[in-house]
Amino acid sequence: MNIPKHIAIIMDGNGRWAKKRLLPRIAGHKKGVDTVKTIVKYCGKIGVETLTLFAFSSENKNRSDEEVTLLFKLFLSVLKKEVKKLNKYNVRLKIIGDMSLFPIDVQKMATEAQILLSNNTGLTLIIAANYGGQWDIVNACKQAIIDGVAADELNEQTFASYLALQGNTVDLLIRSSGEQRISNFLLWEVAYSELYFTNTLWPDFDTGELDKAIESFNHRDRRYGGRNE
Repeated sequence: MNIPKHIAIIMDGNGRWAKKRLLPRIAGHKKGVDTVKTIVKYCGKIGVETLTLFAFSSENKNRSDEEVTLLFKLFLSVLKKEVKKLNKYNVRLKIIGDMSLFPIDVQKMATEAQILLSNNTGLTLIIAANYGGQWDIVNACKQAIIDGVAADELNEQTFASYLALQGNTVDLLIRSSGEQRISNFLLWEVAYSELYFTNTLWPDFDTGELDKAIESFNHRDRRYGGRNE
């Protein structure tokens, strides 16, 4: 089976999973973290090179103050608990997005975790936190201007180098929970991605569900705008 080099996942459905069970929304987020652990470990095992997870969009900050605060605390808690395990499994960590929204202790822990895991050579795990594709593109434009890049010097490759993923395009984009939209996630990098939507809520997403997505990927005819003769 052909394993996608770069898989990106929009982890959707935590709130609905909790609601179905008459539980608070944070219970769904905590269960979703268990799924993240399973999928990260499995991706490393089957040879995925990069896994990018949409953990917290720039629009999520419009949720209730209570939920946003709990998400911050959960994010910090997971970083503290899992960084040693990630190091054990040779995982390299990168966090993308506008981290200025996060409390100082979360920012500090995120920086320390990335430094600790920076020399690992296995799966690259990218966490998109307070991230939006439109924000990423605008930020790239600003940085190119600051660096004095002239209009006639700017091409796709140069511009991509200013984006958060620096030109690392996505092979397979997965979204759980039945929604069929990209939701402002990696707008540049998914230009030629294969898209896979499943009705499975993220807390119920497991290795079998990932295998289904990869199997679907293997049946796609990737032409990148060209034509097979």
